[in-house]
Amino acid sequence: MSRRILVTSALPNANGPIHLGHVLEQIQTDIWVRFQRMRGNQATYVCADDTHGTATMIKAEQEGISAEALVENMRQLHLADSEGFLITHDNYYSTHSPENQHYSELIYNRLKEADLIFTEKVEQLYDPEKGLFLADRFVVGTCPRCKAPDQYGDNCEACGATYNANELIEPKSIFSGATPEMRDSEHYFFDLAKYTEFLKTWTRSDAVQDEIANKLAEWLDDGLRAWDISRDAPYFGFTIPGTTDKYFYVWMDAPIGYMASFQNLCDSRGDLNFDDYWAPDSSAEVHHFIGKDIVNFHALFWPAVLDGANFRTPTKVHTHGFLTVDGTKMSKSRGTFILAKTYLEHLNPEYLRYYFAAKLNGSADDLDLNLEDFAARVNSDLVGKVINIASRTAGFLVKQFDGVLATEIHDPELMSQFHAQVEPIAKLFEDGDTAKAMREITALADAANQYIAKHEPWNMAKDPEQRDAVQLVCSQGVNMFRCLAIFLKPTLPATAGKAEEFLNVGPLTWDDASTPLLGHSINKFKPMLQRIEGAQIQKMVEASKEPEAPTTKGSAKPEKQTKEQSKNAAEESNEITIDDFMKVQLKVARIIDAQPVEGADKLLQLTLDVGDHQRQVFSGIKAAYEAADLVGRLTVVVANLAPRKMRFGVSEGMVLAAGPGGSDIFLLSPDSGAEPGMDVK
Repeated sequence: MSRRILVTSALPNANGPIHLGHVLEQIQTDIWVRFQRMRGNQATYVCADDTHGTATMIKAEQEGISAEALVENMRQLHLADSEGFLITHDNYYSTHSPENQHYSELIYNRLKEADLIFTEKVEQLYDPEKGLFLADRFVVGTCPRCKAPDQYGDNCEACGATYNANELIEPKSIFSGATPEMRDSEHYFFDLAKYTEFLKTWTRSDAVQDEIANKLAEWLDDGLRAWDISRDAPYFGFTIPGTTDKYFYVWMDAPIGYMASFQNLCDSRGDLNFDDYWAPDSSAEVHHFIGKDIVNFHALFWPAVLDGANFRTPTKVHTHGFLTVDGTKMSKSRGTFILAKTYLEHLNPEYLRYYFAAKLNGSADDLDLNLEDFAARVNSDLVGKVINIASRTAGFLVKQFDGVLATEIHDPELMSQFHAQVEPIAKLFEDGDTAKAMREITALADAANQYIAKHEPWNMAKDPEQRDAVQLVCSQGVNMFRCLAIFLKPTLPATAGKAEEFLNVGPLTWDDASTPLLGHSINKFKPMLQRIEGAQIQKMVEASKEPEAPTTKGSAKPEKQTKEQSKNAAEESNEITIDDFMKVQLKVARIIDAQPVEGADKLLQLTLDVGDHQRQVFSGIKAAYEAADLVGRLTVVVANLAPRKMRFGVSEGMVLAAGPGGSDIFLLSPDSGAEPGMDVK
């Protein structure tokens, strides 16, 4: 029986165009959806733009248009970019919709009836000139720790310190430049703590990857706090029922946008029913694809809200890591902050679909787009190996046999290796390990090319007595290519379409890879993919470069990015000057106490003797050392690193260690001759 699957990817924000970080997630989702459809499952893929919030309201004011017009314009741009990368949304909607308002109000009222909503006064910074409350990211000032100017109200990008916005020195609103005031306001909260035990069970039910479950366990063990679900007017969004000046916080109605987009699709199609997918006893599946920076929303808040409102919880939340380019954060100055639109102006979308597939392994590991490796792998794997199989064999069949394939397989043992991979490769796609799937596919392509090189049909064709052998060898080559085209179809849908035209067949299904084509007529081979030229990549990089906009003290800074955006789209270089390096003070310290940190998998709490004082440092070396074995050992500490407030306490420095990582991390031995407090030169 086929599965009924509803699939979503995270909602792009309506404040700007999408970049390759967004494209990574949509490609990952689309490959999984296309695979499910090839297996005969009913996979429905919906998404929407995330539209609500103060930032949207302010941007619309700046552009002199309504917020509704702004978000619809951006939705159309996002949709065009997604279609450019061959993403097959069944519906791409908006969170600013009547369906979303309906379900937001319905869910809120059900939560309230279940005694899961309460109100509480909160103190918050307020812009007296703009007349609105300010989130931390809307306040800038001088860091209270390192005194760096123009830092946001939640953390310092210069020294990494975290703090409250009201701790900033000379804070200013990014909207008006006014000095914020502290004011009280009544906020609405969802009592998430009541769902602690429920979530401890749910997160260990295969609903998330094991590594994500372990991370969530840290938050669960630390104690969940109530979730603020309201914002004060003025605000672009939906008012909370029973109020006139309180609005649903964007993270309340954004995930409900998945339901709203699906309801909108159901209303336009007769074969889908909302309750069949979202009722508590639904036998259908719901899968969310997200980045790891928003896992707390999707794997803690969202399932609790759904259960509290009498809806089903997600079947699985698939979490991926961040995207870097050439080993560093995406940068506008280096031209590696690449917009989807810019990429599409220079390169074939299937190149990137393949490269991302070759990197995604079903984990939350970060993924690097190395532009040199990108070109080399596409040219080698796809053009040089897969497409090469068809181009080397099809011509002989068309010229000498009118395109008719042989009626038997020349090398059944080799062909059986391809057929035997149908289910193993399917399992890899199901698990999201497309990286291993691509390796298995290219290994088969290598075997096919070795077979063709061994038999040399171009030489056999010169001998009339080997005419039948030419047909057999080339027909097997075409059949091996056909298997590879099927395995690659979720990743390369356009190329698969060209392969279907060449093979003279209808849409290929996954099961087609289990049996060969025999006695079948094919069409003339036409080139399916071109090699990537270095000049194309260079032009794309040059087109992505833009000069850094200077920020003057007291001027409005751009909207604070999300953690994913700041990791993927940071505009500064990782390089430091010798002057920067000379600021670092390294000292020898002796570990006088070491304790495991409750609730942390990798951390040890170290008490260090630095000669003239002691200090506490949290260090991720638990995999390499037992805590008791560290007492008396020497280490090197960054002595002038600003203290950093962590969930477990304040860390007053950084311990340096050498080694490849994991259990292979090395500190100084007690008898190395160094003494606590000594400078390291």
